[in-house]
Amino acid sequence: MSKLARYLQVEDILLDVNVSNKQRLFDQVGQHLQETRQLPGDWVTASLWRRELAASTAIGDGVAVPHARLAELDSIHALYLRPQTAMAFAAPDQQPVSDILVLLVPAPADQQHLELLADTARLFSNPRFRQALLRCHDASQVKQLVDHW
Repeated sequence: MSKLARYLQVEDILLDVNVSNKQRLFDQVGQHLQETRQLPGDWVTASLWRRELAASTAIGDGVAVPHARLAELDSIHALYLRPQTAMAFAAPDQQPVSDILVLLVPAPADQQHLELLADTARLFSNPRFRQALLRCHDASQVKQLVDHW
């Protein structure tokens, strides 16, 4: 089981999201976390945007891992989003992004956060995992894949 499986919940897996750019994506994440976790959506959005402005969080092969450290959090939150249409994300390979995993972690960063980022990058860098993910058509299938990979 991946480290991600511990933090990714079915209700935080959003497929066919209607977003066309990073700002709308981050707004959607903020809105979702405000509605489901009572986190202030505006600071979630702003934190993700600040991190993205420092350097793109796209890792290539159609994958991005936007992440931010937030002093206000008491636990890690993970969200998986699949936009309706792949979107530009300033990826190193210049490919549009269709798999987005958002990680929000308490500040300051600790070893657990760094291990989660590394594990997530390994997982999403695996072509077999990404192909299996593409075959998932609902949130429960995505969760099951992440849990049992």
